[in-house]
Amino acid sequence: MAITDFLPGSGSSDGLEEMCGGFQLTRKQRLYGFGICMVTGFVVSVLSFLLLAISAAGFAVLYTFGNIISLIATGFLVGFLTQLKKMFDPIRLVATIIFIAAMVVTFLVAILLGNAILVLVCVLVQYCALFWYSASYIPFARDAMKKVFGGLMR
Repeated sequence: MAITDFLPGSGSSDGLEEMCGGFQLTRKQRLYGFGICMVTGFVVSVLSFLLLAISAAGFAVLYTFGNIISLIATGFLVGFLTQLKKMFDPIRLVATIIFIAAMVVTFLVAILLGNAILVLVCVLVQYCALFWYSASYIPFARDAMKKVFGGLMR
């Protein structure tokens, strides 16, 4: 299943208002929204590492916020409601739950414990869950990853 499978081909306003929860965005506006959110999310996540030595809580908040912005980016392509529904499809359910739980635990560890090493472990889990979740949208990507990592473990 490709992103283009969700892009409408005809209809009033190109069917975009149905995809974007009532927002009437053109294809170009959706691509701009996607690009801006994806780049912003990446930059925020990368810049968060500058705070790691100063504040574990600040790092955790910025890193997680960057991931959320990047995740919102795909809503511009497939529609926000569709994105939310697909996050809880059976094939993505475990990765979604782990990703959301990792974000919550990252916040809690950073704010309550302030332990930078534990925060980094939580961020690593968060990253892996997001990566696994994202791979579920690419046909056979998870199978390929299992083979690669399975071969490395031997």
